[in-house]
Amino acid sequence: MSEKIIIDNIRSTFPEHNFLAEESGYTESGLQGSIRWIIDPLDGTVNFAHGLPIFSISIAAEQAGEVICGVVYHPMLDELFVAAKGQGATLNGSPVSVSGTAGLDSSFLITGFPYNVGDNPCHCIDLFVDIIKRGIPVRRLGSAALDLAYIAAGRFDGFWEIGLNPWDVAAGILLIREAGGTVTQFNGQQHELVSETMLATNGKIHHELISILTKCRHYL
Repeated sequence: MSEKIIIDNIRSTFPEHNFLAEESGYTESGLQGSIRWIIDPLDGTVNFAHGLPIFSISIAAEQAGEVICGVVYHPMLDELFVAAKGQGATLNGSPVSVSGTAGLDSSFLITGFPYNVGDNPCHCIDLFVDIIKRGIPVRRLGSAALDLAYIAAGRFDGFWEIGLNPWDVAAGILLIREAGGTVTQFNGQQHELVSETMLATNGKIHHELISILTKCRHYL
């Protein structure tokens, strides 16, 4: 229901635009080159279902393969993170920027796991162990969109995860980049919305994390 409300509201103003949403999939207006809205109406469904107040709404607009604006909203705290390409990132109207933490060992990190974590895809369990063995504090909140917004706001210094969908990350990627951070794949190559791996940091600890995340031959 919430996804339909979001799409209907956007379509009422931009009837020619396309949509990619978690529940309804891809909806095309029929116009070539139209802007595509990427929507997750509830990121953190398990948290929501169990009454844990950590979930978010993520909406982004993409044009010619590039995200040009995005928002992540945390309704329980009434926090609205907004970014527009070339115009910076804000939280409830005030500018935000990534943290200034310079070293990995003094960082505060956040991550998530795929639903098939038991299969250890992309060595995700091994990589997690490699990081926590260094004594670095790591949290898992259960909402990737919110995780990325928190990186943009400087609350965390770095994030990594595999198997994320475009609606999980589209808005958050732009938030981080507009807040001065860096987003790539684990191996440092450019991140696309369909990339298997994702590393997002304040930029200062990025190469240190790459050196850990590329230990496994899968990424060399």
